[in-house]
Amino acid sequence: MGLIRFVSWTRTATTDGAAASGARMDVAQYYLDGNADAVEFCPHYSSYHILAAATYTLQEGVQSNRSGSISLFSVGIDTGLKLLYHVETAGVFDIKWNPDGTNMHPLLAQADADGYLRLHGLGCSPEVSEGKGVLKEVSGEKISSAMCLCLDWNPSSTSVSVGLSDGSISVVTVGEAELQPTQAWKAHEFELWAASFDTHQPQLLYTGSDDCRLSCWDLRESTPNPVFQNSKTHKMGVCCITKSPTNSNVLLTGSYDEFLRVWDVRSVSKPVNESSTCLGGGVWRIKHHPELSGLVLAACMHNGFAVARAEGDRLEVLETYNKNESLAYGADWQRGFCMMKNGTQRGSLVATCSFYDRLLRIWLPESQMVK
Repeated sequence: MGLIRFVSWTRTATTDGAAASGARMDVAQYYLDGNADAVEFCPHYSSYHILAAATYTLQEGVQSNRSGSISLFSVGIDTGLKLLYHVETAGVFDIKWNPDGTNMHPLLAQADADGYLRLHGLGCSPEVSEGKGVLKEVSGEKISSAMCLCLDWNPSSTSVSVGLSDGSISVVTVGEAELQPTQAWKAHEFELWAASFDTHQPQLLYTGSDDCRLSCWDLRESTPNPVFQNSKTHKMGVCCITKSPTNSNVLLTGSYDEFLRVWDVRSVSKPVNESSTCLGGGVWRIKHHPELSGLVLAACMHNGFAVARAEGDRLEVLETYNKNESLAYGADWQRGFCMMKNGTQRGSLVATCSFYDRLLRIWLPESQMVK
């Protein structure tokens, strides 16, 4: 298992022109049992303290093996990281909790190397501190002989989109007792790394792939046709796509070409900001701040993590974080603001993880602290 280390306050200078005011707080770190590639805080109000972390480890040989795990932690600014639960699985490429506000219990979806979509319910156990922290698989479905690389919940938690290593996309209906694939089609030529529902128009699904193409599909058609496709802007594969939760016209994309881009979905021939912002590493994951509009967290593969502000057609890097010493893959904000012992309200904690060093870190960015 892992080794937990608690670390104290550090005042950190930012780089490359980022703002250099305030102090960053490093809270805790933990070494996972495999190559770390995804972290997700639970968005359900009663479980904001719950963090899931996933791993993917390729063991090469005559018969290669892709193994993985999911670990649950309790996270707090004063308590740091507390391991609650651990389960071994197939190699995990992506995990996501179902959205809050859907009258459903917390469910963690898993996309794995065996071609399965699995749903785990968050349960209780008297042996677990704070009474929460057990994952129990409630359903699973073999989606394809190809690997499941990414997933996303629609806003009502009634379906999950799954991107596959053969360039296909599958939409799976979530029922009370089973998962039911309802739509599947060949969406891209190469690996499909991003599949994201439009949070304002959930009948629309955005996809991105190693073929450098950004596509949008209308799910109301039995065999979806592209609403639009852009294959000219991204110079390398599209890694992540996310819709702004507060502006129905704004879409963000990240690419291996190291650029974070802002799009106005009313005109997708080019990004709103043509120059976009280079983050110095492939932009693998983008997460919007749950409370502060326009603030985003990005995992930048070869260049650590960045906090940026997206306002209109402007993108500004506020802060960088490079204490993970391997490929920066997983990143997420904790819901709710931290309250310090002296009564000062601060911003949201961040969880980040990096691949080969297997390191999970919890820290408090200075650029989103509440004054």
